[in-house]
Amino acid sequence: MLDTVLAFIDDNLSASLDRLFALLSIESISTDPGHRDSCRAAAEWLTADLATIGFAASPRPTPGHPIVVGHHAGPAPHVLFYGHYDVQPVDPIELWRTPPFEPRVATLSDGRKVIAARGASDDKGQLMTFVEAARAWHAVTGHLPVRVTMLFEGEEESGSANLRPFLAANADELKADLALVCDTGMWSRERPAITTSLRGLLAEEVVVTAADRDLHSGLFGGAAHNPIHVLAAILAALHDGDGRVTLPGFYDGVDEVPQEIKRQWAALDFDAAAFLGDVGLSVAAGEKGRSVLEMLWARPTCEVNGIVGGYIERGFKTVIPARASAKVSFRLVGDQDPVKVRESFRAFVRSRLPADCSAEFASFAGGRALRLPVEGAWLGRAGAALAAEWGVEPALIGGGGSIPVVADLKEVLGLETLMIGFGLDDDRIHSPNEKYELSSFHHGIRSWARILAALAEQ
Repeated sequence: MLDTVLAFIDDNLSASLDRLFALLSIESISTDPGHRDSCRAAAEWLTADLATIGFAASPRPTPGHPIVVGHHAGPAPHVLFYGHYDVQPVDPIELWRTPPFEPRVATLSDGRKVIAARGASDDKGQLMTFVEAARAWHAVTGHLPVRVTMLFEGEEESGSANLRPFLAANADELKADLALVCDTGMWSRERPAITTSLRGLLAEEVVVTAADRDLHSGLFGGAAHNPIHVLAAILAALHDGDGRVTLPGFYDGVDEVPQEIKRQWAALDFDAAAFLGDVGLSVAAGEKGRSVLEMLWARPTCEVNGIVGGYIERGFKTVIPARASAKVSFRLVGDQDPVKVRESFRAFVRSRLPADCSAEFASFAGGRALRLPVEGAWLGRAGAALAAEWGVEPALIGGGGSIPVVADLKEVLGLETLMIGFGLDDDRIHSPNEKYELSSFHHGIRSWARILAALAEQ
């Protein structure tokens, strides 16, 4: 039966593209209030589309944009598939080669065919690979191999403020045996990947204040504390000479990477020099004695994301500012506790403030890291299905970033998540001229069809 489903996918790829293009043409920019109606239109389009393949679906209201929930009966196990229909803003619009919401198939200089549009890779194209796989099973057999619940969010690109409360309020309805997320990438164009770990995130802003107003540097220079100097010294002290973070207790809960995992990573065809060279760099920073992959996937970080103080406009102004601020983010791994890291950071700053200086803090994000068991049966079956489709074993990789929904699914619904996506590093997500490889879309649909069959054997 699987062969018939796969043949259906191949024969109907053009129709699958038409449906994807219809979704891509909706300007569902969640962070822009002017696109509120477009976000609702995208939710309603998905609801109607799911209904055509046997799902009982509806757009559920939230204080923000709707969340689409759809249920399709089927045998065990029960899987919950998550995707998001909202997209990033398109600015700067003048850098787009073609209008961002007029999707098209383009041919690159090397002959590769790509789907060009905002949201093509993040996340509408990825989302639709799973929908089209479900469509193929439903068209060929009249049912799905497993029980499926769809969960499509409309605020992922603007902070997901309403997702966790929605999960908590609807926990009984949304509980399943396993979650599936298709918002990740492949190892290369020819090799799929399963993401088995994600770093957590803590984001803080600190504002250092000294005098009660900006001061003339000729009248007060040398006698008055300069908050920029104070803040810069504190930020510089966050790392030692070997690149390690100096916050007390920062490495509590950070384990060494098992040797077997290190061997797997070493066997990947990763070129650290090319990775850095692509962005105009040549020397790896960070902790001494750590490989680039280890630093990206398994080591915690502290990064200053922005710093502001004093006069920054055109020309010159001889001023000692009253205030200086910085935004600092921490990527967390293992069992690091974001609350303890936050407390340590704030205590670290306060302990280094000279007399007459004070600090205020604001938090923007906080979430723990995630690690999935690489020996689990779910992962094994999905890996075998991917290998059958792509002709090569999937790479088991770490994620340097954070996908907050995976933590929410774990903490609120108790679900482990298989993170399988078909995006590529050069898909230009969040940038002008976003694209999604046509091969990623086509083989992504086929891959999910195989994975559904494999999970049905569980």
